[in-house]
Amino acid sequence: MSSEKNSRPLRIPPWLRVKLPESPNFSGTRELLKDLHLNTVCQSAKCPNCWECFSRKVATFMIMGSQCTRNCAFCNITPGRPQPLDPDEPRRVAEGAKRLGLRHVVVTSVTRDDLPDGGAAHFAATIRALRAAQPDCTVEVLIPDFQGDRDALKTVLDAGPDILNHNVETVPGLYDRIRPQAEYRQSLDLLARSKEIAPEIPTKSGLMVGLGETDEELLRAVKDLAAVRCDIVTVGQYMRPTREHPEVRRYVHPDVFEEYAEAGKKLGVPQMYCAPLVRSSYNAAKFLEKRPAED
Repeated sequence: MSSEKNSRPLRIPPWLRVKLPESPNFSGTRELLKDLHLNTVCQSAKCPNCWECFSRKVATFMIMGSQCTRNCAFCNITPGRPQPLDPDEPRRVAEGAKRLGLRHVVVTSVTRDDLPDGGAAHFAATIRALRAAQPDCTVEVLIPDFQGDRDALKTVLDAGPDILNHNVETVPGLYDRIRPQAEYRQSLDLLARSKEIAPEIPTKSGLMVGLGETDEELLRAVKDLAAVRCDIVTVGQYMRPTREHPEVRRYVHPDVFEEYAEAGKKLGVPQMYCAPLVRSSYNAAKFLEKRPAED
């Protein structure tokens, strides 16, 4: 694996050029979400997999509004003063998931540092609404750090998600530049605390490459995740949403992503999912399919 960094603007390599699928499902998915007044991280974050997922009638719901109280450098979600929570949103998320026929539902959110519990009760209400509407579906939540609030985390876990996901996003040495309002250690502590509160619920986290990290730094972060017993780690290529965002420092070849996966498993992470277009919620249902049967 190479640790070389590039300072010149880079051309997007061929393996990242996404071919837009031709499917009538795409517009149908988009219209359904619009009709139910639901936000998705697919659209807000300009995910490169949006066309593929919408065409398969899959979406990652983003609750608690479209404005974030934080302003991470890599993210395309609008920072600003959020609106009050919509108490009907959990019901609409459940209806959207049912109408799309989702068997595995991923719910994430903007960060809501303005709320006393960071929105934990709203996450829990959404999980319960999904269970009521579709008892057989599995639910994954991708949560913010709740500013380290153990009670907020417990509120979400007590609602019984099938996967608890929280992304560390990048290596600790880049937090000041990329995630200035977050703390690397706090994110690791959240994942460790989840295992203490609900050891039966798998934990998951994600990292990006291309922001200025080296391979050695990346694998040290994976080792940190293994140390807090994280069950699933995703690694994908950072892609600049707009010219206002940090430039891509390097594009990592698909073969190197395979090396990350093998190295992560050797470090003790049971499931590694690493590829250029991997995002935290991309093909998320596969993780439960691959989970070893419990004794």
